[in-house]
Amino acid sequence: MVSEGKIVKALSGFYYVMSENVVYQCRARGVFRKRKITPYVGDIVQFEKNNQREGYILDILPRKNELIRPPIANVDQALVVVSVKEPDVSLQLLDKFLVHVEANDIDPVVCFTKMDLLSEKERKDFEEIVQIYRAIGYPVLLLSIKDEKSVDAVKPYLKDKITVVAGQSGVGKSSLLNALEPSLQIATNAISTHLGRGRHTTRHVELMSVAGGLVADTPGFSSLDLSRFEEQELSMFFPEMKRLGSQCKFRGCTHLAEPQCAVKSALEAGEIAQSRYKHYETFYNEIKETKRRY
Repeated sequence: MVSEGKIVKALSGFYYVMSENVVYQCRARGVFRKRKITPYVGDIVQFEKNNQREGYILDILPRKNELIRPPIANVDQALVVVSVKEPDVSLQLLDKFLVHVEANDIDPVVCFTKMDLLSEKERKDFEEIVQIYRAIGYPVLLLSIKDEKSVDAVKPYLKDKITVVAGQSGVGKSSLLNALEPSLQIATNAISTHLGRGRHTTRHVELMSVAGGLVADTPGFSSLDLSRFEEQELSMFFPEMKRLGSQCKFRGCTHLAEPQCAVKSALEAGEIAQSRYKHYETFYNEIKETKRRY
């Protein structure tokens, strides 16, 4: 009998498919290998039950999006987690994450963690950074894992959605998930003071039930590759630039050196943050340089 379900875990060649609140341990038919298709966590699949707990995946239904690293499909949103201290906040890394999230048509929610480590003055100064991202239209949450109220603010965003939790190692992704759902007991590692970054604690991709939704705890990233992007499409992944693109004098404006550029005008008027534009320039040159090398 053919049933439909969602892959919630992939481990050692087995795919764990949830269907009507029952999880079946499934193998994928050899036809997927021949067609060079790998089932991903998050995939909606058709599978055949062998018995009450096992089965075979027969078909994968069309995906609305997919991430290669970590391998996951049909993602609704990403909690992009950035610590304000230990490790110090890196807006360039945050913007790189946001470019990847935007490119995959995933809604980002920016989460600044370890807010309790800031002094009152630092917290006041940090408000400027918060306003940059809120002005773009991103939801921004200020979190302290010890503060239950701030953690509870995350819950409404998770309900009925597939969410990935992204961010570099050591920013508190696993701690956040444990605070949201204590029964998870995800292993967390302290920051290595020698390296200044956390060790990887996540070994495989799994969708876990948290606050009425499904959440993937994904491996921490220390760098994100931009080589798959074309430089001329980059501004499409900066929403504040995308909105202005059609007002530039030249079609295909790169917003770098062309005259009568609406983005440059908005930058001069203070409507686009200097840091965001600077990172756009950096990423543009990084993509261009990579293409030149290859």
